[in-house]
Amino acid sequence: MFDYPKQAELNRVVPKAKVYDRAKPSRAIRSRFVSQVSEIVWKYKLSPETVNLPARLGIQEIQVFAIALKTGELSGDVLRTLDKTIPSPIFYELTFEERVRFTAAYKRPTDNGASKSFVDAYYETGWQPVTAARPPLPVALDLAGLYEQMLRAHMAIRARPGENLSAAAGKRHVRPEALGDRSHRRSARQGTGCMKKPDVRAIRAKMGLSQSDSPRATRSVSGRLQQWEQGRREPESAGERVLAYFKVIERNPESVKRALQG
Repeated sequence: MFDYPKQAELNRVVPKAKVYDRAKPSRAIRSRFVSQVSEIVWKYKLSPETVNLPARLGIQEIQVFAIALKTGELSGDVLRTLDKTIPSPIFYELTFEERVRFTAAYKRPTDNGASKSFVDAYYETGWQPVTAARPPLPVALDLAGLYEQMLRAHMAIRARPGENLSAAAGKRHVRPEALGDRSHRRSARQGTGCMKKPDVRAIRAKMGLSQSDSPRATRSVSGRLQQWEQGRREPESAGERVLAYFKVIERNPESVKRALQG
């Protein structure tokens, strides 16, 4: 998205084995790294030494990673694994067949300090040619200000007077579960969009449904449903039908109730 300064360039390949060693991902997530990711390159490091901006508000550095994709699809588990491994904010450049798209998470330090961080919403742009012109980095007084402006560029949301980054981040986001060509088609129609996960537990309570009171497609992943409600994992593509089902309930509760009773 940006034309980064030459002095910030690293171009270091990040071995997947090193990520596995530090993050200890599950076998399923390792499989996604293998099937979806061709190469990970640590492209740039924005720090007081490379961009001449002081650290502030826990933002000591900002990283830029380039990920070459094998198919144009990237699971959110891959990004979350990288983000949880590296505490500083990361901006990703995803490349596939001479196209590039950019994504980043709203990432803030936890109360435990800068050694750990909390990964919130992910934001993404549409695909564009890798040769497309890039603007210079935004003007900022410190790394925290630079990070905010860089992330706002991914949000495609105009800042309101006095609105901080946390408030802006709560407006629009995309889930990191299925970044790729399907997200590209959505972004092309709507711009950087929001896919809000329905509140499954609240909908079930309103309808008087148990976790097993659902169509066959939902019943087959009732264990995952319980994990989603408890916040122990995020939904993956295999459960998209489930979320669509509950979205229908949320919008048309009485119609669904009559259908179930019939």
